[in-house]
Amino acid sequence: MQKLLYGIISFLIFSFSANPVKAAAIEFWITETQSDRVKIIQLLIDTFQALNPGINVKLIPVDENDLPSQIAAAAAAGALPNIIEAGSELIIAFGEEGILDVPLSSEIVRQLGEKRFYKGALKMLSAPEKGRYYGLPYHGWVQGIWYRKDWFEKEGLKPPDTWENILRAARVFHKPENNQYGILIGTKSEVYTEQCFTHLALSNRAREFNENGELVFDSPETLETLKYYRELAGFNPPGPQSWRARDYYIQGRMAMFFYSTYIMDDLALAKEAAESLSGEYFSNLKGGTFDPELVNNTGAVTIIKGTKPAGYGAIVGLCLMKGKSRAEKDAVKRLVEFMYEPFAYITFLHMAPGGMIPVIKDIASMPEYLNDPRHVFKRYGGEKIEEIIEGLESIESFTSVDGRIFPQAGRIYSKMIIPQMIYSVTIEGKSPEEAVKWAEEEMKKVIKD
Repeated sequence: MQKLLYGIISFLIFSFSANPVKAAAIEFWITETQSDRVKIIQLLIDTFQALNPGINVKLIPVDENDLPSQIAAAAAAGALPNIIEAGSELIIAFGEEGILDVPLSSEIVRQLGEKRFYKGALKMLSAPEKGRYYGLPYHGWVQGIWYRKDWFEKEGLKPPDTWENILRAARVFHKPENNQYGILIGTKSEVYTEQCFTHLALSNRAREFNENGELVFDSPETLETLKYYRELAGFNPPGPQSWRARDYYIQGRMAMFFYSTYIMDDLALAKEAAESLSGEYFSNLKGGTFDPELVNNTGAVTIIKGTKPAGYGAIVGLCLMKGKSRAEKDAVKRLVEFMYEPFAYITFLHMAPGGMIPVIKDIASMPEYLNDPRHVFKRYGGEKIEEIIEGLESIESFTSVDGRIFPQAGRIYSKMIIPQMIYSVTIEGKSPEEAVKWAEEEMKKVIKD
């Protein structure tokens, strides 16, 4: 880490000191709330401030699930931050609310070079007007089903890449009497749940909006997906579940689970797996020791085939608030440029090797990026890493489908309507038909507001 930071200083010190800017104080909200990540980002900010005397950056971590309400409160108080690091759906929702400086974001994207970005990543933050962007893509991840390849081979099962194969495997491996479970999908009313559902929904051609921008969520495709989701949830560990139940997999008690590429370091490194190897979070998990062969015995499926093949992932971007002074805008522009400089960018990405995938093509091919400090990429191999990163060219979500952007989907996402729908069906027992109709009515209210 020190080597990279020395690189930042030597690479940037002349250019940044040769172009002084006016004194300014700016706020930077980040959704990276883990203490070790906050320390690294603060170290980057400290380096930036050392190179830019007069610019003061206040770093504020905010939980992703709390971000919509925190932004609403800050907007009401006239105290919005200058920069936010957030998922693309939320950035688009903020853009629809009219609080983002779209011209400044678009200017910086063009300055960095639009062709340097992966198409799918840039598309996820495109505004309706051509060449305009709600924010700047910064990093991303690709979602998949991670599964016990050795278990599947022993049972003669195909990889869980189709609805039929997923369900068959969930049934075969679900042995709750032995404290073993078939699958993990989210059932709590939170972001992870929507991510699991969306991947399956896209593979079944379910949509929130049609090509004319009309709401079509209450459809046979959505209902079929929700019924299938409810069936899969029956092979979950007991109780409402979130991403935390990955612990069952890491402790050898689960056959497969939906997760993003953020899981790669947990599977490969004992230190990263340690928290999931405790008995702290689940009464029926007593803890365990790290299995060094787990990474080799794990397969990953990133494309799920229902009535069509579908990939799903997310882009985390930087969005800039409007209504700030010229001095603040200049400081923000300078900070964003710094965050994309190779050594600063790689330092940030290496906080979560595999989870934080670069959206800049030339960064993705740099040896410095592939040689992460913890050697996670080495455990997987360069070919697999390149295959995962290339997935950013074609990821989809409800916000961006078949090359079209539906900004209203970002607002719907921020209201957690789909996770509430899923919780009502899987935990509270509401009928799928009733739940889908409720969800569409709630979506209509969001659009009308």
